[in-house]
Amino acid sequence: MIKDRAGNILSQDSGQSGALDFLYDNALGRIILKLLTRRFISELGRKYMESPLSKRRIAKTVSQSGIDMSEYEDREYTSFNDFFTRKIKAGRRPIDAENASVISPADSKLTVYDISGDSLYRIKGCDYSIKALLGDESEAESFYGGKCFVFRLSVDNYHRYCYTDDGEEEYFRRINGVYHTVNPIALEKYDVYGKNCREITYINTEHFGRVAYIEVGAMMVGRINNRHSSGRHTRGEEKGYFSFGGSTIIMLYPPNSVVPDGDIAENSKTEAETTVRYGERVGRRE
Repeated sequence: MIKDRAGNILSQDSGQSGALDFLYDNALGRIILKLLTRRFISELGRKYMESPLSKRRIAKTVSQSGIDMSEYEDREYTSFNDFFTRKIKAGRRPIDAENASVISPADSKLTVYDISGDSLYRIKGCDYSIKALLGDESEAESFYGGKCFVFRLSVDNYHRYCYTDDGEEEYFRRINGVYHTVNPIALEKYDVYGKNCREITYINTEHFGRVAYIEVGAMMVGRINNRHSSGRHTRGEEKGYFSFGGSTIIMLYPPNSVVPDGDIAENSKTEAETTVRYGERVGRRE
């Protein structure tokens, strides 16, 4: 279930469920899935999506997904991926500047979880460990007792993302994997966040302590495009963007650092996702 900040129930993602049911629930589909989740397949998909041939998909996607193109720069796109990584007009995503506010890094569907002491918890029916996600047991232990914010992006979302507080990158690592879709149907069958390609940035933030910022690639995503640079970064500054595909950002906060807003906390109890926007407040400093 997906809800907006007013508590209204929104329709689920459309146009994908039938195909995903086949891929994840059907014997033949699972054979095809093994091929589709290889990185070289995502690379082939990327080349097509960056070619002029893919432009024909733009109008259909805008119509089916109900994308309000008045929010974005008015220009002609050279390919579907050029459209997918489009930039928004200045002022359309105001950044909550309050030091105590936890902000969303992206337009997305948000669910928040406690990080338990045994590091196992569920995301849309899939059990996985923080250790597997981070690939480092000692790093995982530093977040036990904290909060896990899962921001799921779908094709209708703006696919650029920002730093969520003033701070400085400590270090960055990439974990290669296969590309599964991050649709909830897939999460019921596979440990998606433990197996997908992902990039992890540890950031010493000014107001929330040391956080882990994780971008997770999904099926047919050719690249996670991060702008790593030395020096400090500011709240709301663009950190990077996803190339074509549905994708996810996971933010791990240490113990006694943040509290999600009430509506998000209540929705998350039943694993309902809440729609949020880039720069919008989604919690506060504890």
